[in-house]
Amino acid sequence: MQTTSTGQWFASRDGGQWWFDSGSIALDFAYTGAMGDNPAWERLRAASDLGAWLEPRFPGVDGEATDGDLRDATMLRAAIASAATAASERVVIEPRTVDVINLFAATPDIPPALAGGTRQAGRGRARVGQMLSMIAREAVALFDAERFERIRECAAADCALVFYDESRSNNRRWCSMQRCGNRAKVRAHRARA
Repeated sequence: MQTTSTGQWFASRDGGQWWFDSGSIALDFAYTGAMGDNPAWERLRAASDLGAWLEPRFPGVDGEATDGDLRDATMLRAAIASAATAASERVVIEPRTVDVINLFAATPDIPPALAGGTRQAGRGRARVGQMLSMIAREAVALFDAERFERIRECAAADCALVFYDESRSNNRRWCSMQRCGNRAKVRAHRARA
């Protein structure tokens, strides 16, 4: 099962909106409330919120989340947020955090299926737990030693958002050109003028 592209809209403290593409569905998931200091970013207040967040990102998911799914999701989300912060600061990820991510990654995800058959084995729609497993597996790949250095914090002095730099040249500096990148360009322009 493929996910859709990454990124989501954020609300600033002044009520404006801006697009933040973290470069990873796992980091997007962490930014549903476990990362950042803006309470408006909390998106998982109820089990139905979890289903609503997953459905557009994972076509074919059964968005019927339970309270248990929500507890699991917030535990995984906190672990991913902790790992992302450690990675952006270039420190070792705590073993307990690694254990939580590995636990979720070890649960069954969606098996591949070839279209065109007349019988269907298993469920027709993926469960929430299977989506959490997919997110955890992406986190395992994201925090791997080869990709670790591409996890960065925004270069703006007044921003601490963490993202995965998926640019070919590996030189992304800003959480969003619409937000911090534009403000830096304006400051640089004013300093030259």
